[in-house]
Amino acid sequence: MLLLIAGLFALFLFLGQPVAFALGLAAIPVFIFTGTMPPAVAIQKMVATTQSFPLLAVPFFILAGNLMNVTGITDRLIGFARLLTGWMAGGLAQVSIVLSFMMGGISGSAVADAAMESRLLGPAMARQGYAAPVTAVILAFGSIITATIPPSIGLILFGFINEVSIGRLFLAGIVPGMLLTLTLMLAAWLVAKRRGYVPDLTEPPRFRDLWASFLDSVWALMFPVILIVGFRFGIFTATEAGAFLVVYALAVGVFVYRELTLARMREALESTVHDLGMIMLLIMMAGVLGYAITLERAPQQIAEAVAYLTADPVMVLALVTALLIVSGMFLEGAANILLVTPIVMPVLVEAGWDPIHMGILLVLLINLGGLTPPVGVIMFTVCGILNVKTGAYVRASAPFFLALAIFFMVLAAAPGLSTALPRLLM
Repeated sequence: MLLLIAGLFALFLFLGQPVAFALGLAAIPVFIFTGTMPPAVAIQKMVATTQSFPLLAVPFFILAGNLMNVTGITDRLIGFARLLTGWMAGGLAQVSIVLSFMMGGISGSAVADAAMESRLLGPAMARQGYAAPVTAVILAFGSIITATIPPSIGLILFGFINEVSIGRLFLAGIVPGMLLTLTLMLAAWLVAKRRGYVPDLTEPPRFRDLWASFLDSVWALMFPVILIVGFRFGIFTATEAGAFLVVYALAVGVFVYRELTLARMREALESTVHDLGMIMLLIMMAGVLGYAITLERAPQQIAEAVAYLTADPVMVLALVTALLIVSGMFLEGAANILLVTPIVMPVLVEAGWDPIHMGILLVLLINLGGLTPPVGVIMFTVCGILNVKTGAYVRASAPFFLALAIFFMVLAAAPGLSTALPRLLM
């Protein structure tokens, strides 16, 4: 039955069905042919999956991020990032990576960040002589930083589906996010030096200019700080934080920058409805298929297979890593988190790995799949906007894949990078 489910899912994807529909249709055999559950249970499971208080964090954070994007905050963050790093080798490349770090607390989505930066920075990088494939790679790889910086939508979904504290996951992602930013900046610096890309600014900024830009961007930079303080002192849960940040974004747009018009408000609401519709449909269908897979004891069978192969925790993690990288090549990130992580998490916990540490590592690995062929969503988003061929993108990405491989090995070998902050503050 599990092979039939996998075969149907692959078939529906091959036929061009949306991932959400492929997930739901692949579960049909369990409910119709096994006799263990009536088909009505599938409908009930679709509805029941959405009835979750922690899941309310998703629409709140998406709306807050979209409101931030239409209030002029993005332009101010670009100016601040340019002053911080524009004087380095490969100045605009460094700007894009630092901007991804700062935008992680606003967009919460790697795909949204990659699309935004491709439109804003892509033409400017082309004018400064950056090869189009290199530009695509830098913008795509930088976007996965948003997978760790709160409020990451991926961490919210992971915490919801695996019953792990979302607040702790948010705190756990901050240090790895900083380390990932530095790793990608170093890779961009080496590539820029080798290709002779000049800095965007001729000299480092004066402190006065940097301070003025910081003050202009401080309302956006306070975004993740409010989350950390709120979680540390128990002021709100992740869901309540999302609701608070919607009000915060409205206040900044109306009373501080005064750029939130009715037309921009409508734009933010339309984007939120579009994003939320896609995510919620995936959640509902993944809930049905996940329930079907549970009925067929897939987690137990995979755990038994892994235990038969090895009992070494490092080898267990290596097997799961390989599985997630391969599945990430074919599935969109949210679908991967909802479908695959509930199956592999019991195996990892049984092997002795910390759930918080694994949450950060697994969500980053899943986003890594979005950077690779054949169905990397982030890759296709950036290449489509910048008109770059996939082959050229893959050839230009080698230094960054090497940098990420080193980063993942360090992160896997040092759980304290993820767990120290949650243990200290919560």
